[in-house]
Amino acid sequence: MAFGSDVPVPDAAWLIAEIRSLEDQKSALAARQARLSVAFDLLQRREQSNAGMPAAELGAGVGAQIALARRESPAKGSRLLGLAKALVTEMPHTLAALEAGQLNEWRATLLVRETACLCAEGRCAVDEELAPDTGTFDGAGDRALVAAARTAAYRRDPRSVTGRASHAAAERHVSLRPAPDTMCYLTALLPVTEGVAVHAALSRNADSLRAGGDPRTRGQLMADALVERTTGTPGGISGIEIQLVMTDRTLFQADSEPARLPGYGIVPAGWAREVLANPGNGENTALNVWLRRLFTAPGPGELTAVESKARLFPPGLRRFLTIRDQTCRTPYCDAPIRHADHIIPWHHNGTTRHSNGAGLCEACNHTKETPGWSSRPRPGPLPGQRHILEVTTPTGHSYHSTAPPLPGASAGAEAGAGTSAGAGAEAGAGTSAGAGAGASAGAGAEASAGKGADPPQPDPAVASNRDRRDRRRERRERRERARTLLRARAKSRQGAQ
Repeated sequence: MAFGSDVPVPDAAWLIAEIRSLEDQKSALAARQARLSVAFDLLQRREQSNAGMPAAELGAGVGAQIALARRESPAKGSRLLGLAKALVTEMPHTLAALEAGQLNEWRATLLVRETACLCAEGRCAVDEELAPDTGTFDGAGDRALVAAARTAAYRRDPRSVTGRASHAAAERHVSLRPAPDTMCYLTALLPVTEGVAVHAALSRNADSLRAGGDPRTRGQLMADALVERTTGTPGGISGIEIQLVMTDRTLFQADSEPARLPGYGIVPAGWAREVLANPGNGENTALNVWLRRLFTAPGPGELTAVESKARLFPPGLRRFLTIRDQTCRTPYCDAPIRHADHIIPWHHNGTTRHSNGAGLCEACNHTKETPGWSSRPRPGPLPGQRHILEVTTPTGHSYHSTAPPLPGASAGAEAGAGTSAGAGAEAGAGTSAGAGAGASAGAGAEASAGKGADPPQPDPAVASNRDRRDRRRERRERRERARTLLRARAKSRQGAQ
């Protein structure tokens, strides 16, 4: 809100009152979004059922559509849909508190999360017992709210809560995310006993080394011990392949244009050159480093194009897509790439080339195959512009995803077709195309070898395999008919708009 020179600035009390009013409106709008999400889910399920979609697949892609509408990742969209269903169908008191502004969306999420282990009746009972719309949690913090919900849930069904703890142990995992200054966070979600044991072991080792005169800090000793014990080598790492995406100016002319490290993100130009010149970092033993130089073309910053005649993306072309896209190309999704996907499917005459390829996470690739969804590559207004992907949902709404800029994109445009043009085209086409061609030949040989003729003698195993193929073909045809019907409905809606 802007105030002109001739408009008096409101006093502090008015500003605070306005902030509170806006917060209440945000909560009320969150409640309305929940109601609309549940109504949309029911409508989509009905349409999918009428189109002949199998009962087990009803509701597929609904969370992803909600995510796109809310500019969230597909995973977040599924969680938001689950939250909406719980509030609307099982927790009316919590929903009423959200609508009245007595509870924000995050605190409503906490109540839903802590009652997730209960059946529908148990969750309704806890919702009625706590009744947030009566002001039960006025002035209480998040921890107090969680404790109250957890206590009520345990009182209702202690066996389910215990089972939830056992299930949580099955969700243990390790994740990696970037941190500033070329650092990263390596996070492990572990059962509490194991997590405490790991931390205690690292702490004891650090204290012992410090007592022996090691100059490193306690935190440094714990971090170094974790790496050493995990990799099993004194230096922590014995060999590494670095795929640094950089311009030739950064590599050879000490330019300041940052580089990109796939799987991490942007890194300073000086750091990239230091890694290549001194991979041991001065402290560890020398590392065996393989450098794969991936030059970018001048101007738009596109990687050199490669393509294949194979049905599957060969390793060189998959690596190309992973480096170009960096994370899943579905709008608002930044999950790691797991699949190299044909944007226009192969069975619809889609080609195996970089312009028709996109790196997707596993969930988004499955969602894309849901009836009513379609994707297509869109050429940019300028030749060679960054790759653009258009995703259309069953409701006819379209969303666009542009490949992230590569190092040197803007600088290359100013430099024109100079030295980097020749180096980039030659290095990129030579290395990547060669790898792609070799992999393509191998893939073709494997495909041909797998297509042998049926044995002339009757074989029950062969007949069983043929029956399975026929059933799969029927399911594919049924899904294709449903997809065609939903696509036609989406086009009619789009035309009506």
